[in-house]
Parts: sequence; structure tokens; C-alpha cells
Amino acid sequence: MGVPATLRDFRRQHSLSLQGICREMFREDAGRMQVQGEAVAVQNLMKILDATLALANQKGFAAMSLRELSARAGLSMGGLYAYIRSKEDLAELIQRHGRALAQRVLGHVLDGIQGPREQLRTAIRAHLFLSEVLRAWFYFSYMEAKHLGAEERQKAIESEQQTEALFRRILESGQQAGIYRDADMQMAASLLKAVLQDWYLKRGKYRARGVDVEQYADTVIEMMERMLKNEEMKQDRQD
Repeated sequence: MGVPATLRDFRRQHSLSLQGICREMFREDAGRMQVQGEAVAVQNLMKILDATLALANQKGFAAMSLRELSARAGLSMGGLYAYIRSKEDLAELIQRHGRALAQRVLGHVLDGIQGPREQLRTAIRAHLFLSEVLRAWFYFSYMEAKHLGAEERQKAIESEQQTEALFRRILESGQQAGIYRDADMQMAASLLKAVLQDWYLKRGKYRARGVDVEQYADTVIEMMERMLKNEEMKQDRQD
């Protein structure tokens, strides 16, 4: 599948809109919601998610009340309870669908990509583009995980570990092929994950420097390739 070189084409390729995400959310969780009409449900879920992410960014999810959320979303408390039963239910809904979306997109873009070098470039670019399109969602998932219940915290940790494991497998396959040097690929994958998170956690820093997501992706790819390239293979080819 691969990843387009530009964020605009990536958006177009994957149809990553809040409306589309909320439509999918409703279709998967309709049995848990006390609503029937999809069109109205999707619009209200968009209001709820927009309001949740905005309030969480302003004051933190733990400090947010459902009454504040209903006012911000423009829904009555009864209307809000038609979609969620509690703050914990809301957090679980956001986290679960965010995890599923990220895993699906990463798996989709890597489908059919041959060779660890191209797989690494593809996975890095896809992760950064996805976190740019859904920055508020990624930020919420990272910052609010510590306020979730034990089960949801564990799921958040496992999701991060899954992404890290994906990069580790790519790096190890490159190592086995002789493309990458002898190194601790678990540590390399952990460092890469931290660099990818820096993009959506400290976005303002890069905005102030005039760095866009495409430039950042190119820099991260170049950094990883320079750090891990097998100089011995290069020397063997020259000899």
C-alpha cells in the first residue's frame, strides 16, 4: 500500500475525518447507545468528542465534569447519557477506537511493502501523518492514560508496546538482512517511538521553528538510517 509523500494525499487516501470516525464508532457501539438514527448520532458524537478533547486539553480529563461536557457539546445531560454512561465509559470509547484506528492504518500501509528499509520509512511516515491528522486524539490518549482505570491503563500500555514491537520487528529483519548494523533493536525501537511521540506532544516547538510534519518525517527517517546503517556492508560493496 505505502504512504503518500504529502499529508494532503495521506488524508485523501485514508478518509480520516472526524465524521467518518464517529460513523464507524456508532456502527460498532450502537448496541450500547440509546439512539437509533445514524445521521443524528454521528453529529452528536462529533460534538461530544470535540468537546471532550477541547476540555481535556484545557483542564485535564480528570477535572472535567459531565455537566461541563454537556454544556460544551450543546447537549442536555439526558442527551449525553444516551451515548455514554460515565466518564470512564467515554474514556474507554475514545481509547478503544483510537487504538483500533492506529493499528488498522499502520497495518494497511505496510501491506505489500517489501524490504525492511522501505517498511521502516513507510511506518515512520504513516505514524507521523496519522498523529498529525488526529493530534488531539493522540495527545489525549497519551496524557490521560494515567487517569484511567487499571484495565484501561494496561490496554494503553499494551497499545504502545504493540507499536514499538512493530518497529522492532522491522529493524530486526533489516539487521538479519545485513542492512542494519549489530545493535540493540529493542532500544532503537523505544528511542524511535519517543521521537515520534515528541511530534504530537510538543507540536508548538516545531510550529515555532516552521517545521511541518513532512519535514519532520524526512528528518526522522534520515536519522534512523544514519544511526543504524551497516558500514561493513557498504565497505564490502566498495571492496
